[in-house]
Amino acid sequence: MSSFKTVVLAMLLGSSALTSPSHAAETAAQTSAIRSTVSPEAARTQTLLDRAESHLREKGDQAMASFSRAGEFVDGELYVYVIDIEGNFLASGGSSTTLIGRNVTDLTDSQGRHFIREILDGAKAQPAGRVEYRWNNPIRGRNEPKIATYRRVGDRILVVGYYAPYASFELAKSLVWRAVHELNVSGETAISRFNNLNGGFIQDDLYVFVIGLDDGIVRAHGGQPRQVGRKAADLTDANGKRFLLEMIEVAKQRGEGEVSYTFRNPLTLKNENKRSYIVRVGNYLVGAGAYVGPAQ
Repeated sequence: MSSFKTVVLAMLLGSSALTSPSHAAETAAQTSAIRSTVSPEAARTQTLLDRAESHLREKGDQAMASFSRAGEFVDGELYVYVIDIEGNFLASGGSSTTLIGRNVTDLTDSQGRHFIREILDGAKAQPAGRVEYRWNNPIRGRNEPKIATYRRVGDRILVVGYYAPYASFELAKSLVWRAVHELNVSGETAISRFNNLNGGFIQDDLYVFVIGLDDGIVRAHGGQPRQVGRKAADLTDANGKRFLLEMIEVAKQRGEGEVSYTFRNPLTLKNENKRSYIVRVGNYLVGAGAYVGPAQ
């Protein structure tokens, strides 16, 4: 397991071996961070995971039968399926029932990406997280970005996925003010959280970026980590606009404001119009933006 609209794929990994209290606390902290940026799909996904995890802890492997019964662990287009840490498919409450009994480690998405392997590797390293991939959306009849949100419980992994909706500009502003608060409270240590997929500041196509006002260096960029360390003056949008320099001027002159430009959407992989809100915090500019439609 980033504000995305449409369908959901749910994956769970359950087992009779339950985690220790300290591991459970770590899982709770991770899922709290993921839940902190709210989108309807993400919230429903976490609620379904909560129910499924509770049931798994109570019933152990007997829960597999419940996960495979239609309706019991289904919320609209969301459903739960279960794999073990070896990639064996154990249960499903949706269309993926045909995979039960198979090893799905080598299953790829519509672009050949081994997303199941990513889920398995991620779940071994962290008790909670998410993986983004592309899958056919049966409602729209096309391949779309999808997010699988997972939790590990013993040697089973719980994952719920959903098709990515666009974040709104209001959600972007809300994320900026949350990041401003985090930076004010935690200082520069907050910047590492802004870059961390599980830090609570990257949700679907919504993420935080930070730029130093004195040197123009990009310090955080949740959408394109490779931009960290680059100078704002070197970065232009698809139309050649030096949009980061414009943001720096807005921050210096007004303290906060918004800037529009064209940028690559990490979900659609296309250049789209984007509207970003930025706030000055000391010698930093903190911002986040929402994609508002195809570039003309």
